[in-house]
Amino acid sequence: MNLSVSRQISIRGISGSPGICIGKAYLVDKEGVNLIKRYPISDAQISKEIDRFKQAVSKAKNDYAKIIESIDKTIEDNLDILETHMALFEDKMLYGRTIEAITTDKINAEWALRKVSRRAKDMFQQIDDPYLKARVNDIDQVTDKIMSSLFGAEDKKISDINKRVILVAQDLSPAEASQIQLERIKGFVTDRGGKDSHTSIVAKSLKIPSVLGLGKAMVNVKNDDILIVDGSDGLLIINPDEDTLFQYEERLTKFEAYRAGLERESHLPSVTKDGVVLNLMANIELVEEVVAAKDYGAKDIGLFRTEFLYLDLRRFPTEDELFCRYKELVELMLPHSVTIRTLDINGDKVNPYLSVIEEDNPSLGLRAVRFCLENEPVFVTQLKAILRAAAIGNIKLLIPMISCVEEIIQVKQALGKAIHELEQEKKIFNKDIHLGVMIEVPSAAIMADHLAEHVDFFSIGTNDLIQYALAIDRRNPQVAHLYQALNPAVLRMIKMTCDAAKKKGIEIVMCGEMAGDPINIPVLIGLGLTHLSMNSASIPVVKNMIRNIDSRSAENSMEKIMGLNTVKEITEYIINEYKDILPFQGTDESL
Repeated sequence: MNLSVSRQISIRGISGSPGICIGKAYLVDKEGVNLIKRYPISDAQISKEIDRFKQAVSKAKNDYAKIIESIDKTIEDNLDILETHMALFEDKMLYGRTIEAITTDKINAEWALRKVSRRAKDMFQQIDDPYLKARVNDIDQVTDKIMSSLFGAEDKKISDINKRVILVAQDLSPAEASQIQLERIKGFVTDRGGKDSHTSIVAKSLKIPSVLGLGKAMVNVKNDDILIVDGSDGLLIINPDEDTLFQYEERLTKFEAYRAGLERESHLPSVTKDGVVLNLMANIELVEEVVAAKDYGAKDIGLFRTEFLYLDLRRFPTEDELFCRYKELVELMLPHSVTIRTLDINGDKVNPYLSVIEEDNPSLGLRAVRFCLENEPVFVTQLKAILRAAAIGNIKLLIPMISCVEEIIQVKQALGKAIHELEQEKKIFNKDIHLGVMIEVPSAAIMADHLAEHVDFFSIGTNDLIQYALAIDRRNPQVAHLYQALNPAVLRMIKMTCDAAKKKGIEIVMCGEMAGDPINIPVLIGLGLTHLSMNSASIPVVKNMIRNIDSRSAENSMEKIMGLNTVKEITEYIINEYKDILPFQGTDESL
């Protein structure tokens, strides 16, 4: 290997899973998928074209079924992801509407599928919730699989690779990622995908480094190029020079020692050096994630997002359907608590079965609690299901996107109606449920002292709070770099909220991504936060940070931090103060 002439190229993407790997590139090509052409068909050809589409779907499903049957037991917890894709193959959103497009537009199956999948992706891309937005990737992957069948292309089987390599692909579906054999695949990078995609979840479960959303890896990488994948920092380095290679070999050694230490100490409690106990909880979207949350050391479920049953059914679920799902979750978590967030969607963009007015800016429109209050029967049905499940276990009720006291009063009226209906129906339920609101709108932070008089707890949703406070669209790559948790304005809003909760004697939780990033932990402890909810995979590293921090020193540091004016000053101060326990500076929350 000749590195005397530097051909080094660095491409920044999104961290899919933490870690570092160094090795040769192996390109995973998907023949034909990007060569789609439109051509008209006659009335007589419609039936034949529909049959061709159905056969392609059937073949794709059969391929998936074989993978599910042979899946390695080490990633068995991700079977639900593959089964989600199996359901998508014949979901009305893709399957039914593609057949409709073939029939109505009299076009070939490939173009019809492309048209329908683009519409579905546009719908999901309007959603603010990053996890839901990441479902665009699932649509892409299922569409690609059907397209491959339509083109008659044979996928390269990742399970057949017999050498130690780093995979480079436009995308990897969870089914493909599930075929990865750890003794052969060091890591992978993709041009598509994001942090909350199912592919990222699989990569984390495999504990191999990955970088997603690179955009131009397939263009710049050739087979057998030497690659460095820094999954912690979301960086791909192609054909590194000698100095870079040496630096990353050292970092790799340190990272492996660091991870081994985390795993050895993962059973230890999350207590500061001076004895302050922090409760680390998990944010989840699916009941199936409970196992992973417990494995990572989560005590409670600090945020259960409830949107998925609504999306999966393509209609509003019944009270009994919701109750059964919540009951299953609560029973799995007994005797620990579960915080259930009420429906947080924007109806016109997520629910194609609703006919409502198109909005220019859904992020500021009829979403979350606003949608629920405008659609009271839907809201009351969900509240009734939650109250019934609360008779079985410890449930806390969380309301998203509250912006004023009036909305809390309306929520309580809806809650009263749900209680009255349950009493009339003589159903078993628990009305003594803790009610909380998410502080994710600047007006809620400003009015936190008044909101605290009406609720039992606050949950700070930093993902939206940062976006709204700084007027930053996280989806816009031109301004995404300005989305910074340690912005002084954001810290002031968090402190304002913490002070209001403390004064009124109510519990306060942080459930945004900020809680899972180790560089933020000294700040959060300094602000007096002791309940943090995060992505399950972030818990071990956050726990490790907590055990190495003195809370009194963190409180003293906050006086200095709150006097600083820029993100750069705050970040540099934290790194300088805590450099001994931040072994991988500048990385994401998973490292």
